[in-house]
Amino acid sequence: MFAQGTMGPGVAIAPTGDTIVAPADATVASVFPTGHAIGLALADGTELLIHVGIDTVDMKGDGFETLVKAGDTVTAGTPLLRFDAAKIRAAGHSAVTPIIVLNNESATVELT
Repeated sequence: MFAQGTMGPGVAIAPTGDTIVAPADATVASVFPTGHAIGLALADGTELLIHVGIDTVDMKGDGFETLVKAGDTVTAGTPLLRFDAAKIRAAGHSAVTPIIVLNNESATVELT
């Protein structure tokens, strides 16, 4: 789903730490019950999905700690969730983290 861009345009990042932070000011739209993904709604209406790892939903939350809840307002840099990369690898998954724009097929994603 990510590689083909089925969900929308985005980027994938190989995390170097254990904490995912908000890339911009936003409202937390959703927190997956397993803690491996967060949806954000930016002030301009852009909807983002941050999904830690590939196929990590299979881990059923083991190794993930959410730090926010749906409805929270966050600023750029606010910690959103923590993850244990060693547990992700031990489960046979990659920690590569896609960040997808959900509501604009023609969006351009730039990292600064």
